[in-house]
Amino acid sequence: MIVRKSRAELEAMREGGRITASCLKMLAENVRPGVTTGELDRLAEDFIYDHGGKPEFKGYQGFPASICASPNAMIVHGIPGSYRLAEGDIISLDVGVRYEGFVTDSATTVPVGEVPERVVGLLETTRECLAAATEQMRSGKRLGDVGHAIQSLAESRGYGVVRDLISHGVGRQMHEDPQIPNYGRPGTGARLLPGMTFAIEPMITLGDYGIVLDEEDHWSIYTSDGSLSAHFEHTIAVTEDGPWVLTRNGGPGG
Repeated sequence: MIVRKSRAELEAMREGGRITASCLKMLAENVRPGVTTGELDRLAEDFIYDHGGKPEFKGYQGFPASICASPNAMIVHGIPGSYRLAEGDIISLDVGVRYEGFVTDSATTVPVGEVPERVVGLLETTRECLAAATEQMRSGKRLGDVGHAIQSLAESRGYGVVRDLISHGVGRQMHEDPQIPNYGRPGTGARLLPGMTFAIEPMITLGDYGIVLDEEDHWSIYTSDGSLSAHFEHTIAVTEDGPWVLTRNGGPGG
């Protein structure tokens, strides 16, 4: 069942979304060669608590950190630690915040120093995929329209769309119904109605869409062909007036 939120509940999510967006912006400003992903995690945890939120990821199904930090060919769920960022890396940063009983979830992918043009293109396209999906988040549209917007844009430019990882509902729980593939046929799936809230998160690669789970930590997920991957995400509400991006606050990610 897709849970619809009242206007007051959306306002609470918006306040949490401001914390999430500001945290991502702060993290992006601290991405530079020599910084470890563990240092970024500590910065995020302190920031979230200092702003009245709670890091939703920490302890979620046993996850040991406050953010996910996934460099290069790692798509998502990277556990922060000793990995030290190097010039030419890209790093996907994913933040979830609980505030007044609601969760907001957002992600961005940041270059570390200078990166090749093909990598710049990957980041730009993934960001544009999120924007295209956001435009579909309107009352009367269908979930298939959202996935199709992502798939059609990415594949038209020769990129891979990760299929085994999905966008999802979000609200009082980190993961609510429905599951939303980042591909699909327009005009199919559940109809969007005001008050629905979704974490839309295209994950786009320079290669194929296959994935592989790290057999040691059982969290980190990589591209199976070793190609670079980008990840952008917003928590978005469907309203009578169109899509409301709850995690946009001048931060990176679209």
